[in-house]
This record gives sequence, C-alpha cells and structure tokens, in this order.
Amino acid sequence: MATHSHDFVEQYTGLVGFGMDRPTDEATVLVYLQKFSDDGCMATILPRLSPEELSMIFDTISGLLRRHLKEEEYHAKFLKDPEPHHHAPMEE
Repeated sequence: MATHSHDFVEQYTGLVGFGMDRPTDEATVLVYLQKFSDDGCMATILPRLSPEELSMIFDTISGLLRRHLKEEEYHAKFLKDPEPHHHAPMEE
C-alpha cells in the first residue's frame, strides 16, 4: 500500500480559482500542489528550475512546515513516521 496519496485532485469537481472565498482558495491550493508534485510534472520542471528557484521552493515549504506543524504532526503527517526518533544530545 502506498504511503503517500493525491486523492483530492482525483475526486474534486469544484471550482479551481483563487480569491473567491476561503474554501475555494484552500481547494485550489490543494489541487495546484497535488498537480505540481505529480511525478511527471516534477520530472519536467525540476531540471529547468534555477538553483535560486529550488531554494525558494524548499525554503517556503520548510518554513510553512515549521510554523504550522507540531513536531509530532511533522513526523506523522509529513514524514509518515508516527514515532519520532529522538537522538540524545551529542557530547563534545
């Protein structure tokens, strides 16, 4: 069974447009992100991105994850690892 899914984009039949209302904005962002992260789209666009664009995408996503997910949520929802691996502090 696959660990990741993109079910929303496959089932959503509503409006895809931004600026109308919060529910439509959220659905539109979800559709765009799922379509953007499709393996075929990524295979095409990644080689064309500049180092600055790659950094911008990484920094944006990392920043959102840090701001909006608790550590447990980050491990369970993003990493798909329900049991965070805590490391003992390194001694000098």
